[in-house]
Order: sequence, then structure tokens, then C-alpha cells
Amino acid sequence: MKRIFTISGFILLCFFFVNSAFAQNFTVKGKVTDASTGEVLPGVSVIIKGTNNGTQTDVNGAFALSVTPNSTLQISFVGYTSQEVAVSHGALVAVKLVPTNSELQQVVVVGYGTQRKIDNTGAVATVKGADLSNQPSTNPLSALEGKVAGVEIINSGQPGASPTINIRGVGTVSGGTNPLYVVDGVWYDDISFLNNQDIETLTVLKDASSTAIYGIRAANGVVIVTTKHGKSGKPVISYNDYFGWQKVTNQVKMANGTEYATAINELYADNNITPAFSSNPSMYGTGTNWYSQILRTAPVSNNQISISGGSDIDRYNVSVGYLDQDGIVKTNNYQKYTVHVSNEYTPIKNLKIGFTANVLSSNSRDVNPSIFHQLYTAAPIVPVFQADGKYGDPADYNIGGGANYNPEATIDFYNQHSKNKELSGGAYAEYTIAKGLVFKESFGGELAQAEVRNYTPIYFATGGQQSTTSSLDLNHTENRNWIWENTLTYNKKVGKNSFTGLLGYSAQEYKTSYSTATADSVAYAKTGNLHTSFPNGAQILYPQLNQSLYTFLSQFARLNYSYDDKYLLNASIRRDGASEFYPNSYGYFYSAGAGWVVTNEAFMKDQHVFNMLKLRASIGTVGNAAVPHSVNVLTVTNDPTQYTAIYGNPQYPVNGESINTVVPPSTKWEQATSTDFGIEGTILNNHLTFDAEYYNRLTNNAIFAVPILASTGLNGPNGGLVANQADIRNRGFEFSITWQQHINNDIFYSISPNLGINSNVVTKVLSGNNPLYGGSNGITNGALATRTVEGQPIGEFYGYKVIGIFQNAAQVAASTAKGTAKPGDFIYQDTNGDGQISSTDRVDLGNPNAKYGYGLNTYLKVKNFDLTLDFQGRADVSVYNSNLAYRFGNENFTQDFYDHRWHGAGTSNTYPSVNLGSTYDSAPNSFYVTSGAYFRVRNIQLGYTLPQDILKRVGVQSIRFFANAQNAINIFGYKGFSPEVGGGPTSEGIDANVYPLYATYNFGVNVTF
Repeated sequence: MKRIFTISGFILLCFFFVNSAFAQNFTVKGKVTDASTGEVLPGVSVIIKGTNNGTQTDVNGAFALSVTPNSTLQISFVGYTSQEVAVSHGALVAVKLVPTNSELQQVVVVGYGTQRKIDNTGAVATVKGADLSNQPSTNPLSALEGKVAGVEIINSGQPGASPTINIRGVGTVSGGTNPLYVVDGVWYDDISFLNNQDIETLTVLKDASSTAIYGIRAANGVVIVTTKHGKSGKPVISYNDYFGWQKVTNQVKMANGTEYATAINELYADNNITPAFSSNPSMYGTGTNWYSQILRTAPVSNNQISISGGSDIDRYNVSVGYLDQDGIVKTNNYQKYTVHVSNEYTPIKNLKIGFTANVLSSNSRDVNPSIFHQLYTAAPIVPVFQADGKYGDPADYNIGGGANYNPEATIDFYNQHSKNKELSGGAYAEYTIAKGLVFKESFGGELAQAEVRNYTPIYFATGGQQSTTSSLDLNHTENRNWIWENTLTYNKKVGKNSFTGLLGYSAQEYKTSYSTATADSVAYAKTGNLHTSFPNGAQILYPQLNQSLYTFLSQFARLNYSYDDKYLLNASIRRDGASEFYPNSYGYFYSAGAGWVVTNEAFMKDQHVFNMLKLRASIGTVGNAAVPHSVNVLTVTNDPTQYTAIYGNPQYPVNGESINTVVPPSTKWEQATSTDFGIEGTILNNHLTFDAEYYNRLTNNAIFAVPILASTGLNGPNGGLVANQADIRNRGFEFSITWQQHINNDIFYSISPNLGINSNVVTKVLSGNNPLYGGSNGITNGALATRTVEGQPIGEFYGYKVIGIFQNAAQVAASTAKGTAKPGDFIYQDTNGDGQISSTDRVDLGNPNAKYGYGLNTYLKVKNFDLTLDFQGRADVSVYNSNLAYRFGNENFTQDFYDHRWHGAGTSNTYPSVNLGSTYDSAPNSFYVTSGAYFRVRNIQLGYTLPQDILKRVGVQSIRFFANAQNAINIFGYKGFSPEVGGGPTSEGIDANVYPLYATYNFGVNVTF
């Protein structure tokens, strides 16, 4: 009995202690507002000091949190000074956060960590995820256009295509121009796997002071992406959805049926051939508008749902997204599925473990790569279908070979599907060894595969569009990349001295395999084996398999020092080893940056102009690993289109091989050394924030192949002499200003203009004045439209300068072009004055590298309404319209060309005759080079958030509806769809068969539970 009472007493004692413990807990409620305006602040972090337990304020600025007596709350929000508040039972906490004396007090993401912006000595720009997710861009980088000075985004209209991004100009010829992407600490070449809604911040590192810590991959800049992670508090569910449509803007108007027949008759007469069509061209009427037939208003929808939350021990964020985008070309479609999962676990006080995983699955039905060339040139006198339902056949209309296609048949019988699957992410463990000393180990990477299946059936559409044998092409690419990193970080403050030291070790491996093959006489199957393999018994032709493996080993260190928040120093060094540069495997990359916070000096205390003023300067060297691979290895090619012999009876193909490179004695690293000087600060009671800087970046020993005679057999992918050939300089200025102000509790607005100015020039070439020619896209007769030479920009347009049009035979006979030209042809300038027109008369015609890039981003909030207006553009840039002379016979003409063409003496002195495709007139010349400047209303969005008194009734935190228009207004003088034309460094800005941009109109909703 005594034992029973003892046990019962023990149980009662336990209940007493438990009840006492719970009795001590209570819920504290509060509200957070802006101290200067009284506006409520949603999303403010409220944490119990000494723990990870906390919550966030809701859309009304309110919060509720279970605490124990004597607890202290830490309340923080970006742009405001953090506060600590002691709580007491039953008291309502009213917190008024004071805006920081400058945006420079904010924390920014840098390589391998974070840093107060005031301590940063590099050129760093951060864009919030909300500014990206509010746009209907299907790729995160597209939404970045016009938001960061010095960052050029060149978009493609093709669904699923990644844009080209250039940070502070192009500094390489054959190397990759895209920056390094670091997503949650893992390195990538592309971030198409991300959903815009999953991004917390996107930070662009532009100068060597900020990028040198990434060494080998930082020559083109670094983009650091931080994805959304869970926070302590109750689960928060968000749903984001929009639906809309895409419509072609600035569509090129082509000549109609009557005008086409008239022009082709003139072409035949000009070449002394009997006219192809009736003497009465008007019988063909308006004919077929091929753009209207093939292009469409295309729907697009995007859906994403996420849930996040957690406790002081475990925090999580999970989201699922789905994008369905039709292309503006009929049959073109792209579908993208994304999953984002992040989890952070704190099992003990000093240990934090976490992981992030991203899953991508995309499917697309592709379009024929030549479709836009066909739409531009297809004969309008050919009907889409004949009266009997058969395709309109150009052969029935005496078209000839130049436009021997029906675009409708092209898309109907083009059956290509692409699939991409990717798993990426990483895991990490972070342990605090002692106060200020943290060790972190991480491992991440990606597993990706891409499959392209192209099937051609047996069919007969037109005389020039038919196939007597079915065939199946399969392409399969796999990437297996990983990165393992270890860092040790130490923070220490001694008096007015603050130190942050970083030591790191990194190992990486990139493995890629690519295979392609073709099989004939394959029966069609919609699904199954066509996606993965050839059916049993198929005769496989021309199989190819390529593999590459690159390994990297690195050590790095960085020191940040600050004295009294006045004098700043940042220094880093990285030693990178790369297998592809064996035996010169290792390179060293360094940076040093200094800053002076002028407003923290005693002599600035009584001034009332600057709230914050900082001067900074940096110098450093970074590398480019995306150069032609295996530059020190003698390579061979087994291209079956060039090295295939036929043997036996019955005959069978045998592949051969040939050496296709010349290996230099040694190859050095391609490095970029840059200096940067900046001034940044805030004035006018912190309403105006400004940033201005000058930079000078010199790429040393750029690696590329100088072509040599094809008779040597060196005509492979890297055909020619691959070596350190040139030095390239990018120099310029950047300006960013932001004005933001709360008029009262109901009105807030901000205006943020930015401007980037860049000058690109090749300062030295190993071969002296011997230029590197390029730019063959859409250029007929084997001509090249660009050159790269010392003293000029990369890939400048190069050709003859047009000074008029020959009006009659006598003018031709008296000219330097006699024997090669005739009336209606261009008059080329005899530049060297030798009395004849030859290749030595060619001159530079324009620069495809934009000198000016600018943006203007505005935001206005009036009570529950919000309005966003974003503008963007480029200036002092040229575009080469090779569509005009991309001709082989009787292709159509644009309405503009037809209306202004030369068709008799005195009819035009600027536009040539319809003999535009002749060798003489199609030669690269100034007629095809026009201004690529444009001004665009990039984004217009009007939103409305439902009042809280309505939402409380249904238990929802926030519901916001919005309407959006993107790229709806485009102002430019270019005679094409859009002057935003990409390409590689030596073919930038050449418009030939480019998938054009479009305007997007959509409606959406954001809901938070």
C-alpha cells in the first residue's frame, strides 16, 4: 500500500510540475507599424531571443506568439532598425520600427555568406523575389530585364528558351558569356529549373571584389539565388495563379499576291528571263497571308502552390508549380513542372542541418527551326490548301526553288518532341564550434537528362515537301555534376575593429554524355519506344557518342575588416585547378576592395545633406572555365557527314576519323582583371538612394580558334589553331537611383531609374591585323558579316558602305563597279580610292554590343490598389537584318521593301531593285545594318487586395487580384519584329529566322491562408 501511495504521489507531482510549466506559458499579442508613417508592416520577423521559435506579422501587422515569463522578443524587418521588447502577461505589444538611416544598413548576399551593405566594397545589386514573381515571365532571368544597371537580358520568344545575360559586356570570343549561377550554394550553368515564385532574392555580383571568391567561373559575373525557406510559426499556404494569352507585336507586313507577282516579274526581266507570271499580276489578288495562317494568339497559364512553416527545431517549405505555354506558332507547346523542397533542422543548440531539392520535368512540341524564314519568304500566290483539300504546291505556280515550300505543310509534318528532367539541390551541416567560429560542410549538384525525338513519316505534301522513307532521330544528353565544399568562418569584434575571416576548400566534377543516331523505316508510334530507344530490328545509321569529364579542385580565403564602421577592407584569394588545362592546371585569382563611409566621420556630423555616403574601390582577377574544351589535347572528329565510306555488296557505311585541331605549345588561363570605383549613399531624409560607379575590365589571353585553310583538314568544331589569341576590354559607367516615400498611411510610391554605359573593344590580337571573321547566319554566297579585330568591338558588322543606287547603264559603266553591277544595284564606296570595288573597300558598319542600357521601375500603392510600371530599353546599338537578302530564288519581299524598291530610273536612291539576292547586292553592306535601339513598356500591372474585414469572415490572410500586360508597347525604327536579337559573341545582332518576342496579357490571383 505504501508503494502505491508513493507511485501515486510521484505521478501527481509530475502532473503538478507539468501543469505548472504550462501555466507559466502565455500568448502575447502585438502589432508592428512604421514609426514615421504609422503604416502596418506585414512579414516582420518576431523571434523569442535565444531560440529559433517565432512567427511573422500578418497583413495587418499583427502577431500572436506563445512565450514564457521574462521572455524578450527580437523584432526585425529589412530596411528597419531591429528592436528587442520584453513581454509581460496580458500586455499588448505595440512596436514602432524605425527605418534604418540608410538602405546601406541592409544585409546583402555575397559569396559564401552575407554582409551588411555598409560593409560591402563590391558592386552588388539585389532584386527581391516578389519583384520577379509579379511578372508573367516563364524564366526568372527574363523578369530581371531592366532592373539592374549593367545587366543586359536578351530574350527569345521560343517557349522554354533561356535568355542570354551579359553582365558588363562581353569579354570572350569563344568562351561562354553567361554568368555563374549559385542557387543555395550549389553552382549551375542555368536556372531554368526554378519557378519565379520560389525565389527569395536574386543578387548580381558584378565586379572582381565580389566575384573573385568564385575564381574559375566568375569572369562573366555571378548571380546568387536564395530560394524560399520555412520559418517558425504556424503553416502558411500560398496559391498563385495567372492565365492569359500571348500575341505577336510589330508583325512584319509582307507583299501580297499581286505585289509579289509584280516583283518577281521585275526580277525575271532584270535577269533577261521571260516573266514567270501573267502580264496581269492583279489576278492573284491579296493572296495568302502566311503569318496570319501560321501564327496565333497563344494561351499561357501558370499555377503554383506552397506551404511553409515549422518550429524552433524544424522548418520547411514545399511548393509545386505547373506552367502550360503555347507558342505563337501553331502546334508549338511547352509544359513545365517544378517542385521545390527545403528543410532546416536544429537538433541541438549549435548544429543546423538542412537541404534543398528542386525537381524539373518539361515537355515540348517543337517547331521546325526554319519556320520563320519560310513565313518571311513564302509565296503569297500559293494557297494553303487547294479546292480538293490538297496542300497548295509552289510547283503549280512556277515559283522555282527559292520558295519551294508551303509553311502549313512544314508544321503539319514536323514531329519533334523534347523532354528534360532534372533533380538538383544540396544538403549542408553547419556547426558553431565556439562563439563566432562556424564550420559548414555542403554537398550538392544536379542529375539531368534531355531527350529529343524527331520523327519523319512517309508523306507527300508538295513537290518539294515529301519523304519516301520514314526515319527516327534520337538525341540523348546526360549531365552528372557535383560540388563538395567546406568553409570555416570566424567573426570577431575587438573595440572598434571588426573582423570576418573565411577559409574554404572545394571539389567539383562535371560529367556529360551525348549520343545521337538515326534509323530509317521506323513505324510510327505516338508514345513509348520513340522517346527512349529504337524499336527492335531497326537499322541504326551514323551513331555518335561523346563524353566529357572535367574536375576542379580549389582552396580559397577571404578577410573582411571594418574599423568603427568608417574604413573597410575586403581581400580574397582563390587557387583553382582544372583538369582541362593540364598540365597548366592551376590558376590564382585575387581581389582587394576598400571603402570609406564618409558620413561616419566627425566632420560630417553636423551636415544635413547626406544620411549616408560611402566611397569604394576594388581590383581583382577572375577566370573563365567555359572556353573551348580540351585546348591542350589533340582531338579528332568522326562526323559521319564528312568521314563515311561505303563498302561491300550489299553496301554498308563505315565511319572514318580525322585530326581536326592544332595544339599550341601551352595554353594559359583566360583571365579578366577589373577595377571598380563607386559612390553610394542616401539623401533627403533617406528618401533618395543612389549608386554610381566606373569600371574597367580587361580580359587577358582570350582563348579561341583562328580558322586556317580547310585543305589541312582542320575543319571540326574547334577547327583551326586554338590558343590565347586576344585581349578584350569592357569599360563603362553605371547609375542607379531610387526614390521612395510614404505620403501617408494610405499612399506609398517608389521610382527607380538605372543606366548602364559600356564600351567594348579588342585591345590586342595575337595575329595582329589579321581579323577573325564570323556571322554567317542567313548570309548567302558564303559571305561573313562580322569581324573581330584589334581596335574594334567584338563581332562588329563589316562590309561595304552603300552610297546610292545605280540609276542607269551609263552610270554603271562610268563607275568602279562596271562589269559586276547593273541598274538598280547598290553603289558601294571606293574606300581605298584604288578605282575598283573589292574586299579591301569594306569598313566597319555598326556595333552589335549596346553602349547604353536603361530601365525605369515604378510602384504606387493607394490603399488597397497597387500599380507597377516598368520601362526598359537600349541605345547606340546596331542590328543586321539578314532576312532581306536571305534569298535563293523567288522568295517574297516585305511591304516596306516593295513600296520603296528601285524599279526604274529615279524611283529610289536608297532601296535596290528586286535583284536583292544577287551575289553583288547580298554582300554584307550598310543597307542591312540599322539601329537596334528600342524603348519598351516592359510591364504594367494593376492589383487590388481585398480588405481585411472581408477576409476575416472566410479565414484568409490575403487575396490579391491583378491584371498584367508585358511588352505591350514597343517603340523602335527597326524593320523587323524586334531589335532584341541575340547570338554568340561573333554573331550577335544578326536577325535571321529569329523566333520573335510577343506581348503577354494575363489575369491572376495571389491567395495566402
